[in-house]
Amino acid sequence: MRMHRTTPIFRKLLLVSTAAAAVFLYSASALAQDWVRTGTNLGMDKIRIAVANFKPVSTDPQTTPLKATFDSVLYNDLSNAGIFDMVSRSMAPDATPGSPTELSVGQWSAAPSNAAMVTFGSFSVMAGRMVVNGWVYDTRNAQSPQVLGKQYNENATDQMARQVAHEFADEIIFRLGGGVPGIAESKIFYVSSQHGNKEIWEMDYDGANQQQITHLGTVSLSPRISPDGSRLAFASLGREGWNIRMYSMLLHRMVRFPAFGGTNLSPAWSSDGQHLAFSSSRTGDPEIWTLDPDGSNLHRITAFRGPDVSPVWNPRTNSQIAWISGRTGLPQLYIMDADGTNVQRMTDGGYATSPSWSPNGQFLAFAWDRKYGPGAPGGQDIYVMEVATKRWIQLTHDSGRCDFPSWSPDGRHIVYADQVGNRNQIWTMLADGTQRHRLTTNGSNDMPNWSWK
Repeated sequence: MRMHRTTPIFRKLLLVSTAAAAVFLYSASALAQDWVRTGTNLGMDKIRIAVANFKPVSTDPQTTPLKATFDSVLYNDLSNAGIFDMVSRSMAPDATPGSPTELSVGQWSAAPSNAAMVTFGSFSVMAGRMVVNGWVYDTRNAQSPQVLGKQYNENATDQMARQVAHEFADEIIFRLGGGVPGIAESKIFYVSSQHGNKEIWEMDYDGANQQQITHLGTVSLSPRISPDGSRLAFASLGREGWNIRMYSMLLHRMVRFPAFGGTNLSPAWSSDGQHLAFSSSRTGDPEIWTLDPDGSNLHRITAFRGPDVSPVWNPRTNSQIAWISGRTGLPQLYIMDADGTNVQRMTDGGYATSPSWSPNGQFLAFAWDRKYGPGAPGGQDIYVMEVATKRWIQLTHDSGRCDFPSWSPDGRHIVYADQVGNRNQIWTMLADGTQRHRLTTNGSNDMPNWSWK
């Protein structure tokens, strides 16, 4: 069939690894917030928690600055988790209990803090080592108040103070958040032009420790970290055109990966690490292909006139793939079985791009200009759709051209790119669209991908 007359625009977007569009029959009412919250474990009553500054118990000059880093990161990690009602610093008691015997539970459970849980502990530095003792107590359980107790003994560096705070925060989140691991130790991979060329970078989940990974001196796009964190797949422009490239996170260098001819974009890992899907025009028309991580067992799974791009696997089952197709004109969101059968169109209008499947397999996040066209109101925003019912909700509103959503490993957060003016920056938010945080500021930053753990 013939493509819509806007096909050249779509093909241009294909070359920068974007894709498709959408509109749907259901309205995003306040009630829709409930199923998003439920689906991402945000519907539970939030636990009111207080975080005391840890007590310094050594005189080493490194104690004060390292403890300040630890205290700040721990509080921010718990605040960012999305499952706690944080007691503000101004409403918390001035006390800094360093051990359970120094904790006066009544101080924390009474107004104005009214904390159900309190985190506290001690911090010391001696002979270049940092020792942190941390506890979490339930203020309403007089018989057995201790929920968690941990000790850390690490090198006394600012980076390790951050790491210990992340580890302790994730322990707390796991214990109090329904057994779902926290994301404080996770990473975000993205494209940045801070130094001129578009290279692949990584940063901590909160935007700290931004560092460049590739130094190819060309245009690299769509980074996708493997489930075990050992390899990074991405698309890069070279002498032979656009090809999928592979970087070893263990060896810290590029490793061999075959070139297939044509334009090859948008790699995506299955959650078991056994397969990759990507878009390739090696047979003329951009189609979705799968292969093994070493480049073998290449299979085409779409065969329809019109660009097929941006595949993502259902991480819960690895039996389905969502992708963007222009087979009916403007790009739309589709899902299919991993062998290319049982194709279902998920959207019916507008212009959709960049799907991302939630860890529990229930939801698809994607970018959508629902009223695409000359003079149309609105713009491109991030949406979440429930796969089973095709109900959707809009998460961003009038904040610029939003694209490239990616789910956090706990399913409670989404990272995405927001374009204001001629630059993109990376933001995170809870999966219901609240608690937006900007992570990048320098240069133009795009196409974020959240690590699997």
